[in-house]
Amino acid sequence: MRIAGAPISWGVCEVPGWGHQMSPGRVLAEMRDAGLTATEFGPDGFLPADPVEREALLASYGLTAVGGFVPVVLHEPERDPIPEVERALRGFGGAPMLVLAAVTGRDGYDERPALSAGNWTTLLANLDRIAAYAAGSGIRTALHPHVGTIVEGPGEVDRVLSGCGVPLCLDTGHLLIGGADPLALARSAADRVAHVHLKDVDATAADRVRAGRVTYTEAVRDGLYRPLGAGDVDTAGIVTALDQAGYQGWYVLEQDTILAADPPPGGGPVAAVRASAAYLNGLRSVADVPGR
Repeated sequence: MRIAGAPISWGVCEVPGWGHQMSPGRVLAEMRDAGLTATEFGPDGFLPADPVEREALLASYGLTAVGGFVPVVLHEPERDPIPEVERALRGFGGAPMLVLAAVTGRDGYDERPALSAGNWTTLLANLDRIAAYAAGSGIRTALHPHVGTIVEGPGEVDRVLSGCGVPLCLDTGHLLIGGADPLALARSAADRVAHVHLKDVDATAADRVRAGRVTYTEAVRDGLYRPLGAGDVDTAGIVTALDQAGYQGWYVLEQDTILAADPPPGGGPVAAVRASAAYLNGLRSVADVPGR
């Protein structure tokens, strides 16, 4: 399996006030020490903007880049997202995947507006425009359904699948929290899955987020995410479904984390990453997954 990491598992996030932001040196060293050999970039400013410097820094920790998460407003007719995407792609170097989120334009992921039909037309057209633009640089685009963005729940995912040609980033945690069934989607739309974020989730906590009893940020702080195999996502079933469909992309370990302070050496988020990597490495093939 092609397993990568992501700085958000160490609490490194683009949202203002998200929590303590660990240093790149520590995060990259802990990725390496956890046995990872690849990573997504993380938010703007976490790694050097220059692609040559980025690549050299990652290589010094034995890591390569698989792509980056780029949150962009896509639904406003008067706002062209291409210049913002172009700026992001300058730093990609040889990284193959643009992971796009259709954000609201507000800070954070705790609230979102309802869109008009015209806004949806704009959003879907922009997805195809961006995918074509990125392809000109040899980069694939995958839309990331994400809590607190325009594309969150199953109806919105279906609207993207039927209304444009952009592939998906199948994020098992965000899909479940948003009310979708990630296993069913892996089975029914595997041909549209270009990238995978693997999270495990406490389903009871997810229900509270969906019902509006707590915000997404509060739930993350309170332990919404679990190491793979310790929550309510059928990770083994999802990997099996994608493997049977011939998926050849990356599995990115992601457990959104909020830190109050720098954890002690060897402690904090890296323990959950190690546990998740060990769980995934136990899913050696379709034939070896119990009950599949």
